[in-house]
Amino acid sequence: MSALSKAKGFRSSKSGLYISMATSAFGAVGVVKQIKKARGESDMLRLVDAVVTGAAVVTNLAILYREVKRLGDDDVLLG
Repeated sequence: MSALSKAKGFRSSKSGLYISMATSAFGAVGVVKQIKKARGESDMLRLVDAVVTGAAVVTNLAILYREVKRLGDDDVLLG
Protein backbone atom coordinates (compact mmCIF):
# COMPACT_ATOMS: atom_id res chain seq x y z
CA MET A 1 0.00 0.00 0.00
CA SER A 2 1.48 3.34 -1.01
CA ALA A 3 1.86 6.28 1.34
CA LEU A 4 -0.74 8.22 -0.64
CA SER A 5 -3.30 5.44 -0.21
CA LYS A 6 -2.67 5.37 3.53
CA ALA A 7 -3.04 9.16 3.73
CA LYS A 8 -6.36 9.04 1.89
CA GLY A 9 -7.58 6.26 4.20
CA PHE A 10 -6.62 8.22 7.30
CA ARG A 11 -9.60 10.56 6.96
CA SER A 12 -12.00 7.63 7.15
CA SER A 13 -10.21 6.00 10.08
CA LYS A 14 -11.36 6.42 13.65
CA SER A 15 -8.34 8.51 14.62
CA GLY A 16 -8.70 10.64 11.48
CA LEU A 17 -12.33 11.33 12.32
CA TYR A 18 -11.39 12.30 15.88
CA ILE A 19 -8.79 14.75 14.54
CA SER A 20 -11.42 16.21 12.20
CA MET A 21 -13.81 16.60 15.14
CA ALA A 22 -11.12 18.35 17.20
CA THR A 23 -10.41 20.71 14.31
CA SER A 24 -14.10 21.53 13.99
CA ALA A 25 -14.41 22.08 17.73
CA PHE A 26 -11.44 24.44 17.53
CA GLY A 27 -13.37 26.35 14.85
CA ALA A 28 -16.14 26.84 17.40
CA VAL A 29 -13.71 28.90 19.49
CA GLY A 30 -13.36 31.30 16.57
CA VAL A 31 -17.14 31.52 16.25
CA VAL A 32 -17.48 32.44 19.93
CA LYS A 33 -14.86 35.19 19.51
CA GLN A 34 -16.67 36.45 16.42
CA ILE A 35 -19.99 36.56 18.30
CA LYS A 36 -18.45 38.48 21.21
CA LYS A 37 -16.87 40.99 18.85
CA ALA A 38 -20.11 41.46 16.88
CA ARG A 39 -22.15 41.97 20.05
CA GLY A 40 -19.60 44.44 21.39
CA GLU A 41 -19.77 46.49 18.20
CA SER A 42 -23.55 45.99 17.80
CA ASP A 43 -22.91 44.72 14.28
CA MET A 44 -25.94 42.70 13.28
CA LEU A 45 -24.48 41.48 9.98
CA ARG A 46 -21.38 40.03 11.68
CA LEU A 47 -23.59 38.45 14.32
CA VAL A 48 -25.71 36.73 11.67
CA ASP A 49 -22.52 35.56 9.94
CA ALA A 50 -21.22 34.11 13.21
CA VAL A 51 -24.49 32.30 13.90
CA VAL A 52 -24.55 30.76 10.41
CA THR A 53 -20.90 29.72 10.78
CA GLY A 54 -21.70 28.22 14.17
CA ALA A 55 -24.54 26.21 12.65
CA ALA A 56 -22.13 24.86 10.03
CA VAL A 57 -19.65 23.83 12.74
CA VAL A 58 -22.37 22.04 14.71
CA THR A 59 -23.59 20.25 11.58
CA ASN A 60 -20.03 19.19 10.72
CA LEU A 61 -19.51 17.81 14.23
CA ALA A 62 -22.77 15.88 14.03
CA ILE A 63 -21.82 14.33 10.70
CA LEU A 64 -18.37 13.35 11.98
CA TYR A 65 -19.89 11.85 15.14
CA ARG A 66 -22.25 9.78 13.00
CA GLU A 67 -19.31 8.52 10.94
CA VAL A 68 -17.43 7.50 14.10
CA LYS A 69 -20.47 5.53 15.25
CA ARG A 70 -20.80 3.85 11.84
CA LEU A 71 -17.12 3.00 11.67
CA GLY A 72 -17.28 0.98 14.87
CA ASP A 73 -14.42 -1.47 15.09
CA ASP A 74 -13.67 -1.49 11.35
CA ASP A 75 -10.65 0.79 11.57
CA VAL A 76 -9.03 1.21 8.12
CA LEU A 77 -5.49 1.67 9.45
CA LEU A 78 -5.57 -1.41 11.65
CA GLY A 79 -6.52 -3.91 9.06
